[in-house]
Amino acid sequence: MKHVSFPVPGVIRRWWYNARVRQRIVLIEDEKDIIELVRYNFRKDGFEVSAFTSGKEGLEYLRRNAADLALLDIMLPDLDGFEICKRLRSEDRTRSLPVIFLTAKGEEIDRVLGLEIGADDYVVKPFSPRELVARVKAVLRRQARPVEKLEIVEARDLHLDSRMQEVTVRGEEIELSSLEFKLLHFLASQPRRVFSREQLLDEVWGRDRFVTPRTVDVHVRRLREKIEVHPDKPLYIQTVRGSGYRFAAGEREEMTNDE
Repeated sequence: MKHVSFPVPGVIRRWWYNARVRQRIVLIEDEKDIIELVRYNFRKDGFEVSAFTSGKEGLEYLRRNAADLALLDIMLPDLDGFEICKRLRSEDRTRSLPVIFLTAKGEEIDRVLGLEIGADDYVVKPFSPRELVARVKAVLRRQARPVEKLEIVEARDLHLDSRMQEVTVRGEEIELSSLEFKLLHFLASQPRRVFSREQLLDEVWGRDRFVTPRTVDVHVRRLREKIEVHPDKPLYIQTVRGSGYRFAAGEREEMTNDE
């Protein structure tokens, strides 16, 4: 039986329909021709691309927004790619983000260093756009392991039993819809991890459901009304500013109001 017990201690606004959520690649590269080449080929293959010519700006974006993978040049004018990768790996929010170096530095010592500090792959310029897309897909496939959902979750006054499909809060059984239970179970199985609306739509509703990101807000609001003492100051399902939602296992964090 999988069981977890821990002490008790938000949101990207995209408005297109979720016929199929596009994975987001963040490119930090100071050569505009390469930016356009990468953007064209990845968009053609169904990805979204956010590009930055400044290492500091790209790093700050990754800290504040959900992304599926980062493509990093090394020789950037303000903050080099090695340092960006080190900082991503040192922070909880970005530690597991896949990183691929895309650089003209092709010496063995550079490739070894890049992989040793945490990169998932290393691509040397000039490169084949098709090969780069294939390498990105391969890294994402390795990353896309299914979430291990816990059978029982206990947090402060909340008890969730997935086998019985039951949730009790402060000793009282709470009636949840199938989707509400699935959403709570998914979030509670990975406490403290932040999920964007789009990620929750993928994992809970499924990629082929014709719904909008706002659907997540509606279900989160309903869940809070059922399980929180103060829904406007939630202890369990929290909004992380500029990023998404998480199941909190600690003290209340700074949040944004859902509009």
